[in-house]
Amino acid sequence: MNTHSRHLQTNVFPPVAKKQPQILELNGDRRIDNYFWMRDPENPEVIAYLEAENAYTDAMMEHTIDLQNELYKEMLARIKETDLSVPYRKDNYYYYSRTEEGKAYPIYCRKKVSLEAEEEILLDQNQLANGYEFCDLGVLVISPNHQIMAYSIDHTGAERYTLFFLDLKSKKLYPDTIDNTYFSLVWANDNKTVFYTQIDEANRPFNLFRHTLGGNVAEDELIYHEPDDAYHLYVDKSRSQAYIFLTIAGSITSEVQYLKADYAFCKFEVIAPRKTGVLYNVEHHSDYFYIVTNEEATNFKLMRTSVAGIFKENWKTIIPHRPDVRLSGVSAFVNHLVIYEREGGLPRARVQNLTTGAESHITFPEPTYEFEEGSNPEFNTNILRFNYTSLVTPPSVFDYDMNTNQRELKKETEVLGGYDRTQYQSEWLMTSAADRIKVPISIVYRKGIKKIGKNPLFMLGYGSYGYSYPVTFAPDILSLLDRGVVFAIAHVRGGEEMGRHWYESGKFLYKKNTFSDFITCAEYLISRGWTDSEHLAISGGSAGGLLMGAVMNMRPDLFKVVVARVPFVDVLTTILDTSLPLSVMEWEEWGNPNDKAYYEYIKSYSPYDNVEEKDYPYILITAGLNDSRVKYWEPAKLTAKLRNMKTDNNTLLLKTNMGAGHSGASNRYESLKELAFEYAFVFDHLGVLKKD
Repeated sequence: MNTHSRHLQTNVFPPVAKKQPQILELNGDRRIDNYFWMRDPENPEVIAYLEAENAYTDAMMEHTIDLQNELYKEMLARIKETDLSVPYRKDNYYYYSRTEEGKAYPIYCRKKVSLEAEEEILLDQNQLANGYEFCDLGVLVISPNHQIMAYSIDHTGAERYTLFFLDLKSKKLYPDTIDNTYFSLVWANDNKTVFYTQIDEANRPFNLFRHTLGGNVAEDELIYHEPDDAYHLYVDKSRSQAYIFLTIAGSITSEVQYLKADYAFCKFEVIAPRKTGVLYNVEHHSDYFYIVTNEEATNFKLMRTSVAGIFKENWKTIIPHRPDVRLSGVSAFVNHLVIYEREGGLPRARVQNLTTGAESHITFPEPTYEFEEGSNPEFNTNILRFNYTSLVTPPSVFDYDMNTNQRELKKETEVLGGYDRTQYQSEWLMTSAADRIKVPISIVYRKGIKKIGKNPLFMLGYGSYGYSYPVTFAPDILSLLDRGVVFAIAHVRGGEEMGRHWYESGKFLYKKNTFSDFITCAEYLISRGWTDSEHLAISGGSAGGLLMGAVMNMRPDLFKVVVARVPFVDVLTTILDTSLPLSVMEWEEWGNPNDKAYYEYIKSYSPYDNVEEKDYPYILITAGLNDSRVKYWEPAKLTAKLRNMKTDNNTLLLKTNMGAGHSGASNRYESLKELAFEYAFVFDHLGVLKKD
């Protein structure tokens, strides 16, 4: 392995943020926040500070420009820039998207009747992005008769979308334009009525409206308003096209309402009133609703009820609760029911023939992988499309014949440059936490790596909201592996990899299990000779950024480099402010800090509140000025406080994207450049430079 001595920037000094003490008092406790003033984006001093940090970051990373360019070119060279998604059929049309070399965004298309037919371009996102630094597509939904397209666009990164309607025959836009919409929209079966959600000032989808095409948007009827800040709305449609579902969801409680899609102006009916702690979702088939619920079933169970008799007393258990299997969901087709589950940390599926009751299992041979349902808009079909990938297998699309149990590979994403998967090895490891709970780790490396105790290792983690960290292939990871870097994912508590209990034992007053699990994973990899603390880099984003902040406060000696992307780190202050997106809804994840017990517990791990005068690792923190989920001031405040208090000379950088939000750049080329920048920072401080 080639290493190099990092070029030291001896004449560059970091910005020093002014202190303007703000006293915050609650539950008999008094906190002083010296950087509370950064919360005002209209304050010129705030923007000046962020720009000064960006200038400092650029100066400190100037010596890595060649490495950044090298990484960017490597990653871009592996991508087939001109490419085509696998078309899916809906009625008489085949829908797909494609990309073109040099163009940053997808082009959405269709063909009628046959794939040999002439292509019709529905939407060229490159044209919509022209003149804008940012362009994100929210929804793209075609009317049932395939004649009108509803789509929404955000040009800031703030996740506030403007909704448009396009006549696909004339290619002319309707005058109907709707602002402040979110990620869900459904067409009624009359091809002229849509249901859409709008967001409040805190970016919470809280209102459901009905709009008739050609009507005055100002006169749209408010169908449902959710006053409780702990809930958000989502609207979708059954694959059978018979029903529209409105889901009112919190973190631990949900309610579903339904409406016949043929009767757009009737009233939504409640399937089961919300009950604190009970989550459920609904699928439709023929005369039945299938209901996946956790009522008296921690890992969820499947129930069924007649559409004509939805009352609870009519619900019958189809799949009972199992303590070792998490029922993730079901998907209904005309003759089959697909049952998605997770066991032993890995996703799987079984297909049940609704006529004969016979079952088949969809399984995979790799030790760790990701598997999910693909695009399946057709109800009357025996073909199930699913997506599969792993740390060594590029994203693959399969069609599975539910009658014959045969699968057909429709496409494996091509990795240019001669990628040979036989040169890489993935493993599923297990280590024991302090309470003897087994914590899994997914790991991949280039074959030939020896456990010499000094390999550079890059470990990711998240561990919140029941989100199971996806074990997916990404061409950019090859830039690590081919330089001798080992790549790992710590599947810590707070996710749902090992079942619902895995999530529940990593939230509320058990949140610290998430952090201690991650530390345990790091210690395990060191003890087994994979790496040492001088060669260990870690990364996490959003709530994973909270994980990064917590573990570097707890064990700064354990990690050499920390990358915290748009990190949620000022937990107490943020979720006490009910005007912010991460507030009331978050109380069901972290606890309500107005309660003294939760206040004290959250304060004991909140990264911003626990910065101390001590040595820290090399740290890169990122932010998005327009981020609506984790406001820019959280990473900015953490940077300022660390810069003021840490006792080492290790590099600390803040990089703020001044024209994007939570997910960074929308442009695929700019997104790769952001990744190349992060990798260059990691490589620079781990002493990794050239490929082996």
